[in-house]
Amino acid sequence: MQWFSSAWFRRKPVSVLIDELNDGDRLHRRLGPFSLMALGVGATIGSGLYVQTGRVAHEVAGPSLMLSFLIAAVGCGFAALCYSELASMVPVAGSAYTYAYATLGELVAWIIGWDLILEYAIGSCFVANGWSSYFDSMLQHVFNFHLDPRLLDSPWKHEMATGFSTRLVTLPSGLEAMPWFNLPAVLVTAVVTAVLVIGIRESAGFNAAMVLLNIGVVLTVVGAGAAYVDPANWKPFLHQDHGWRGVGLGAARIFIAFIGFDSISTHAEEARNPQKDMPIGIIGALVICTVLYVATAAVLTGMIPYLQISDAAPLAAALQAKGLTLAGTLVTFGILAGMTSSLLVGNLSQPRVLLAMARDGLLPISFFGAIHPRFKTPWKSTLLVGFVVALGGALAPLDFLAELVSIGTLFAFVIVSASVWILRITDPDVPRPFRAPFVPFVSTMGVLVNGGLMFWLGRDNWIRLIAWLLVGMLIYLGYSRRHSVLGRSSSEVAAADPVSPPAG
Repeated sequence: MQWFSSAWFRRKPVSVLIDELNDGDRLHRRLGPFSLMALGVGATIGSGLYVQTGRVAHEVAGPSLMLSFLIAAVGCGFAALCYSELASMVPVAGSAYTYAYATLGELVAWIIGWDLILEYAIGSCFVANGWSSYFDSMLQHVFNFHLDPRLLDSPWKHEMATGFSTRLVTLPSGLEAMPWFNLPAVLVTAVVTAVLVIGIRESAGFNAAMVLLNIGVVLTVVGAGAAYVDPANWKPFLHQDHGWRGVGLGAARIFIAFIGFDSISTHAEEARNPQKDMPIGIIGALVICTVLYVATAAVLTGMIPYLQISDAAPLAAALQAKGLTLAGTLVTFGILAGMTSSLLVGNLSQPRVLLAMARDGLLPISFFGAIHPRFKTPWKSTLLVGFVVALGGALAPLDFLAELVSIGTLFAFVIVSASVWILRITDPDVPRPFRAPFVPFVSTMGVLVNGGLMFWLGRDNWIRLIAWLLVGMLIYLGYSRRHSVLGRSSSEVAAADPVSPPAG
């Protein structure tokens, strides 16, 4: 029992994390508050809004999707305050993984680091998959060109009630056939991966331009669509089949639309003034996105009855259905740019989590910790993430990816919310440039609200989450625990942090 309690829950003191900032080959500090906020908005406004909004409104929430967005935003708000405190006091790469290592111990840190792959890498698969729908819409309306349907979708489909089944598409000849893979998802991932390998400054500049275009698209949809809103389409306000249950289910399923804002915390090591800039970036991105989301949901469900909303490209289809063909086409271009930005930030964040884990010895440092000598980016892990995202975007069903990402993200938010309160108790004297207000109330509500939303995603998603974590445990037991840097220097850690139990 002593072996279990001491070795598995050894903590990495905040003082050690801060000291490491001055050691080794570190990432360049090039990001200011605007760049950080742009990264958050760029990662957040993507397929969650442009694709999942139509699906959730059509299937479970109806016009009450507006309320679902607000509930999800409340859970994110509590988590955002907690992320801001931790990111300002521990300005290193790693996000929730690093925070868990400092508060809850190595085993929990590994679990949350493994879980973040669901949020970032699998989330990018979702974005790449959804990107292809608008790409095909753009080709059809601008160039009158149709890609072969077999190159636009996954060979399988997934539904909450029936699970996986074979997907069939209709060819121009009228015959039905099974899709091969999603080619546009592969192509856009390859381009984004190449941009990311070049460097963070170039990536951030590209992303900032895409974010401005992205916000312009959402404002165009809201502005142009508002003139066609019929309040009668908001009645009944609740979904005809799900009622009030659809509000909670909608909040859980639409939660994927909020996953990007916390990715800002993975770039703390690259922020010029992380103690000040990180809270501004995290909270600012969440506020901007929430306002735009609720407004878009109101306009979309007000323009056409929710049962008639298109699943593939709902915003562009809604504008074109009202005769706004030019606006719909322009919006499609902007949406493609916005989703490209979301894909870029997701693929930018994941390698930095892997980098932090490699520095701690939990992953092979020679691969995941390799920094390019010229570009100063984790180039090997960036290429690996790009390959995984291209593969998942090409072959995995969209709805399956959305639900898997949502439960993984909610789990991460629960851990971060708990970490703030724990760290206030175990390390009360550590400087906190930003302090989350009303702790432990904020921490407790972050755990309860985000934990509650996890239960709305159903048993199957819990089974998948548990299975994913079990695979991660096998890797931890087989490699990470034996190669942990903290385990190899237990005596030094014990001297630096007498509160933590000694490593066994």
